[in-house]
Amino acid sequence: MTDQFDLTEDQRAIQEMARKFTADAITPNAAEWDEKHIFPRETVKAAAELGFGAIYVSEQSGGIGLGRLESALIMEAMAFGCPATSAFISIHNMAAWMIDRFGSQVVKDKYLPRLVTADWLASYCLTEPSSGSDAAALKTTAKRDGDFYIVNGSKQFISGAGENELYVTMVRTGVDGPKGISCLAIEKDMPGVSFGANERKLGWHAQPTRQVMFDNVRVPVENLVGGEGEGFRIAMMGLDGGRLNIGACSLGGAQRCLNEAIQYTRDRKQFGTAIAEFQNTQFTLADMATELEAARALLYLAAAKVTANAPDKTKFAAMAKRFATDTGSSVVDRALQLHGGYGYLMDYPIERFWRDLRVHSILEGTNQVMRMIVGRELTRQ
Repeated sequence: MTDQFDLTEDQRAIQEMARKFTADAITPNAAEWDEKHIFPRETVKAAAELGFGAIYVSEQSGGIGLGRLESALIMEAMAFGCPATSAFISIHNMAAWMIDRFGSQVVKDKYLPRLVTADWLASYCLTEPSSGSDAAALKTTAKRDGDFYIVNGSKQFISGAGENELYVTMVRTGVDGPKGISCLAIEKDMPGVSFGANERKLGWHAQPTRQVMFDNVRVPVENLVGGEGEGFRIAMMGLDGGRLNIGACSLGGAQRCLNEAIQYTRDRKQFGTAIAEFQNTQFTLADMATELEAARALLYLAAAKVTANAPDKTKFAAMAKRFATDTGSSVVDRALQLHGGYGYLMDYPIERFWRDLRVHSILEGTNQVMRMIVGRELTRQ
């Protein structure tokens, strides 16, 4: 009876491979990456050797052609060690998938071989200084000039900016609104591409975040991903998967903190008794575990819907992202509280996860926007 809710043998094998990679390559180093603001490029490349640089890129293009549930399992496992690194790998995968799914053969041949191996890394560029939640109001322009587009504008809060070699960028080629947006693959070294200072962030210290600026950048027309005017649709389809992965990163980070809290409360004694024996502690841990399982079940369901291209996939992706990221932050906050003053110290991992997971409620669409998406679907006639 439980088989329909269980993972397959292949999915369990993928999950176990990701967990082992995390235990060996991510968890032992994550605190140093955070403290010293180290971008672990070699670790990302090592993940790509397992296929994690092209999780849902088709096998014909060199990827491993898995579904969104398998991707969520991988992201969840890696976030157990470092949510910032796992989320970065998710963004790279989203950009690579967009090129594979919508790019011409010319664009695929040009970029996918290097993206699959993580010799090149890719960023997703949608947000601008004046357009965040209202993404369709973006102002970066691409004007046709013979065999080139001339790109001008800037993008804000771009993960990997300055480090990554490729920027899958939403630009305005036509009228105002979503129908005038197209998608271009822009290389780091194209003349006119520049980057702002690395943002001084609360968390996600293991990956760079900068502004990307375009000053009369000449981009070959062949670098168009999809057709003119299809960029907004492509961007939103990419976000369905990105939202699942960010939710999965919250689950992985929260699970780590729950495990840490269980162990800490077993070891820590107050008034001559392990605090795990106190009923209040047990109730708190029980709620944390229950909420985490509920979020995981919803996220896995949403992942299956996105893989199947179900009519309600976007609604479920938004529901799962909102619930998983809010739940993850809540679980980590309670884990910190159970650690008392020690949870506030960098000697323990909790404070790092508390900082890293906080941004998940903002990126890939704020959780307020997730509610708008769900509410709109529920009330549509």
